[in-house]
Amino acid sequence: MLRIQRYTISVFVGDESGMINRIAGVFSRRGYNIESLAVGLNRDKALFTIVVSGTDRVLQQVMKQLYKLVNVRKVEDLSKKPRVERELMLLKVNVPAAQRTEVLGLVDIFRARVVDVAEDSLTLEVTGDAGKLASLERRMTKFGIKELARTGKISLLRDKSEEVVAPPILPQATSVSSLTKVSDLEKQASEKVVTHIPVTSSSAEGDVYAVESDDEGVWSHQVLDPDWGDVEAAEPNGYMSHTLSMVVNDAPGVLNRVTGVFARRGYNIQSLAVGLSERQGISRITTVVPGTDESIRKLLHQLSKLIDVVQDITHLPFAQRELMLIKISALPSARRDILDIANVFRAKIVDLSNRSITLELTGDLEKMAALQHLLEPYGILEVARTGRLALVRDSGVDTKLLGQLQPLQASY
Repeated sequence: MLRIQRYTISVFVGDESGMINRIAGVFSRRGYNIESLAVGLNRDKALFTIVVSGTDRVLQQVMKQLYKLVNVRKVEDLSKKPRVERELMLLKVNVPAAQRTEVLGLVDIFRARVVDVAEDSLTLEVTGDAGKLASLERRMTKFGIKELARTGKISLLRDKSEEVVAPPILPQATSVSSLTKVSDLEKQASEKVVTHIPVTSSSAEGDVYAVESDDEGVWSHQVLDPDWGDVEAAEPNGYMSHTLSMVVNDAPGVLNRVTGVFARRGYNIQSLAVGLSERQGISRITTVVPGTDESIRKLLHQLSKLIDVVQDITHLPFAQRELMLIKISALPSARRDILDIANVFRAKIVDLSNRSITLELTGDLEKMAALQHLLEPYGILEVARTGRLALVRDSGVDTKLLGQLQPLQASY
């Protein structure tokens, strides 16, 4: 008798328009329901972490099909290997003043953080494994959960402690924007980490999706860089990153249908987070898509034909967070410097071996890019990022405007 199990799959891809839809389609056509999916761009590539349930035999067939997609470079089943796993959750809880002390006590116990405070609610950020997140959610149920957003799980393999490898020596970068310029030496270092899959004639005939003609020009702009897409910055022609929040029914193929709308209209997805919501049988999809206000309005109109709740919260005050696991090559001589950088960014050490350190970091896009920039000289081995999570702030405080405030000038 074939046994149904839960599998964690890591898929390393070179980014291109429609790739998320094509990967989701492989699972959909075989009847898999993706329980969670997390992906965030890192330069011009991305690492998917997908959690599905099924039999081992069918899973092997799915992995073979994934290899045939044009830009898939590596597919790996991490389910039975030593690994670091983390998820991110944003939780908005009804908290009257009389109960706030009790809630803040639970926040300390679970090492969560408060990211927004309103008169009758708190928005919390917490990272950890699925059990920790589920436990906090249960504790907060008695107060009343207004909204909940979770990323999928992200995973990196743990290094074997007996392996000692000298780190690649990379030139010192001069600015955060240099993340977009990959040196030849860095490319050589990355090739030692990732097994590249040669493109054969059969893979070149992978899934192809027609692009509708009404939104031509969306991809004439360079938006695949990890530090592109600041929600407060728009291009002169109106292009900027839009944060979309969608609530969908938990059903096989729903992710494939939603991402198909993006693929057919020529949109690439900068980040995608799919996870459970505050209601049983309902999932929340948070995605970041580049475009003008007008083109995104058309996109929302198409999405509303498939799902009941879809909202562009870009121009509303919202709390946003991402989660990143980053593995750095670290010999003992460089370890102290790496730990000092980690402390500045409040990153946590989640794995340590003779050859590497793995850090966990939460924050916004700029914080992720800045940490990567500072760690590049030591040699970055692997990066796994979730998509952006976002919940509207009940407090109404727009943090984008705080940076525009001028300091008060004292006059005597």
